[in-house]
Amino acid sequence: MTISQPLPAAIAAGERIAIVGGGLLGMVLALRLAERGAAVTLIEAAPELGGLASPWTLGGVTWDRHYHVTLWSDVHLRGLLRELGLEDEMAWTSVGTGFYSGGRFHPMNGALDFLRFPAIGIVDKLRLGLTIALGSRIADPIPLEDVSVEAWLTKWSGRTTFERIWKPLLRAKLGDRYRDASAAFIWAIIVRLYAARRAGLGAERFGYVRGGYARVLAALEAALVKAGVTVLVDTPVTRVVRAPDPGGDLVVSCATGGLRFDRVVLTVPAPLAAALAPDLSADERERLESKTYGGIVCASLLLDEPLGPYYVTNLTDEWVPFTGVIDMSNVVDRAAWNGLALVYLPKYVRPDDPLFEESDAAIEASFVGALERMYPGFSRDRIRAFRISRVRHVFPIATLGYSRTLPPVETSVPGLFVLNAAHIVNGTLNANETVALAERGLDAGLASVGRGA
Repeated sequence: MTISQPLPAAIAAGERIAIVGGGLLGMVLALRLAERGAAVTLIEAAPELGGLASPWTLGGVTWDRHYHVTLWSDVHLRGLLRELGLEDEMAWTSVGTGFYSGGRFHPMNGALDFLRFPAIGIVDKLRLGLTIALGSRIADPIPLEDVSVEAWLTKWSGRTTFERIWKPLLRAKLGDRYRDASAAFIWAIIVRLYAARRAGLGAERFGYVRGGYARVLAALEAALVKAGVTVLVDTPVTRVVRAPDPGGDLVVSCATGGLRFDRVVLTVPAPLAAALAPDLSADERERLESKTYGGIVCASLLLDEPLGPYYVTNLTDEWVPFTGVIDMSNVVDRAAWNGLALVYLPKYVRPDDPLFEESDAAIEASFVGALERMYPGFSRDRIRAFRISRVRHVFPIATLGYSRTLPPVETSVPGLFVLNAAHIVNGTLNANETVALAERGLDAGLASVGRGA
């Protein structure tokens, strides 16, 4: 579920609008506003557009910097791909999931695997199944915002199951910040996976565009240029303020000077938005700065062969230095990587975690050493390339009472709007939710403000 708060519905022809932040959200917003007749400028600090979805080169192979898949139920993303002429370029498959628990691998791909899983007993397994069924039937998640995820899961699944199953899964996505999360967080995950199974006729179907997000972003950027959007990359913004002169434009300060606009939309993470806009009210600033973000340090490895049969391997053994093993080779045709295999090792951490300052060599030694211990027969000789991505602000965590402290989209500064992942309420951050956020942010229908009124 995403926000119902909108950006202005009525856009005056030629109205000058800046989008600060050229990730997927900013790109889709820029395209839609240009289609409504605005003169849009998209400003991105990095050398390329795409944000978390951007590609990079690893060992001579260009692919996604972070792991992404599309679910069959991702209707908003698939609609965008259809519009870009890429939906027919999707490849679909069913994937395997496993657990690494007690120093052993266990498949988790059906009822029989579930019954054989040794970490919990039969009664706890029944309670776990009932917890998931219960979560899938909750229509209104707002009451869950007042219950911690640990308390809710412990109530329904029991303490043993929480410690042995739920806690490792929560740590895999939230790190130690799982203690701050509300039960609405796990509800959103359960609902998305249930929707994927329904749409896939009982089995989760995972897909990708041939060529990865490099191809998606190239097609989207081409659509932006065709729509007349001005794209500025490698252009960090330092401040956005209302000009004191009678014209009252918003001035976006960057290395090239002050750029003037009728309206500005900040799509950067909430704490960064607060830092860029000094004229925000104290309440707006507090709401933005209060959003608790998770960061990621993610290693990408090109290997001569896949590690195993699972797309996702969930980890319950806390000695492992990363929080999951994502083997994309079980989703993507390896011909995309010259016959090699691509594995991601994510570690979700706080934005101020010391791991961000650790050297690539130290992280590689730690991560590869763990793989050698986990996988019999694996050695570092199988690695063809290794590269690390660090992002301090990836997604806001659904903390207690989250929607009550949601920052407003329309700020007290005339013409200034803030729309970012913090406005995904009771949902999980992924490409589908990001596209939905852009679309709903535009179409919810509040009265127009500013010069387009």
